[in-house]
Amino acid sequence: MSATLPKAEGLHPDSLLAHAGGGFDQATGAVVPPIQMATTFVRDEDYEPVSPGHVYSRDDNLLYQKTEGLIAALEGGSESRLFASGMAAVAAVARIVKPGGTLLVQSNIYWGTTLFLRKLCARNKVALIEADAADLQAFTEELSITKPDLVWLEVPSNPFLKVADIKSIAQQCSQAGAVLAVDATAATPLILKPLDLGADLVMHSATKALNGHSDLLGGVVTTKDAASESWTLISEERKLAGAVLGSFETWLLLRGLRTLSLRVERMNKNAMAVADFLATHPRIEAVLYPGLKSHPQHDLAKSQMQSGFGSLLSLQVKGGREAALSVAGALDLFQRATSLGGTESLVEHRFTIEGQGSGIPENLLRLSVGIEHANDLISDLDQALAAL
Repeated sequence: MSATLPKAEGLHPDSLLAHAGGGFDQATGAVVPPIQMATTFVRDEDYEPVSPGHVYSRDDNLLYQKTEGLIAALEGGSESRLFASGMAAVAAVARIVKPGGTLLVQSNIYWGTTLFLRKLCARNKVALIEADAADLQAFTEELSITKPDLVWLEVPSNPFLKVADIKSIAQQCSQAGAVLAVDATAATPLILKPLDLGADLVMHSATKALNGHSDLLGGVVTTKDAASESWTLISEERKLAGAVLGSFETWLLLRGLRTLSLRVERMNKNAMAVADFLATHPRIEAVLYPGLKSHPQHDLAKSQMQSGFGSLLSLQVKGGREAALSVAGALDLFQRATSLGGTESLVEHRFTIEGQGSGIPENLLRLSVGIEHANDLISDLDQALAAL
């Protein structure tokens, strides 16, 4: 079994991450935790588990527990649960709303989440309401009128980078008896801690920056209150429905988390430099990034987000769809691929990915800024825009 790093609760998150949550393998002294591949565990002659608590690997895996404990500590939460993908985590949270209930979701967020929620609610006879959470007055009025069972935010939103006032919405949710869940994938727990702002649940696609190497699918949900009904349902969903992360993927995630603070620091710095460059470029119609003073929720973002504004930003190119595709096609260092949060910078023409009905402007490019040198990223964008 793994030992716990002494006084781990008093460590700075950077140190906690560097030591993978603390501890070493007691059997060998290895500083890297082993991968437990077994799916089942033996019992003794009296049919008691040889190792207490080890029955079947959907839940009974020390590597899961170690990684979940580290993420819960980063979030300031009580418990975390790993899932097989970010969308599996989304699904587990959404299913806490029972048939006949109501789900209030922020509009213009990640299309995969929106599309899933629309289909799930239609099948399960759940009322789905979509509203702009960046308009605090309108959103909270909707909340007070409809009294939803679950409120779903995405901060900052993907790909429009809108920032909702989590603290104010959390207060309204408490009064209305609604569970507040926040997808903070684009921020990471080092930048945004929704649970500290009053949210009940926080979710991440671990595929993205938590792992940071574009080599696994994973999701995680963390709760403020492990005794809540919503957490009981989510934990049961993970165990009984079986949407668990594999042991090797969990090991990769834990390895990726070791460098999270370094990667986030570099990506934040790079994203800010890229946004500043694009904001004054004559061929750019708009830059969507909460770190810019021109962003409509810049002051709110500063009050909620710590040590930066994340590595995700979007730009709208003058000249419409063809101009945007031309810029994407001319980039050399930015790779044309779908995802975010990896070490490599990516460019994505979101309309091509999501298509009609998604509400994405055809001239929008989404950038996931990686850990390359900022000057190289800016030079690449400069030459691609000059080719228009």
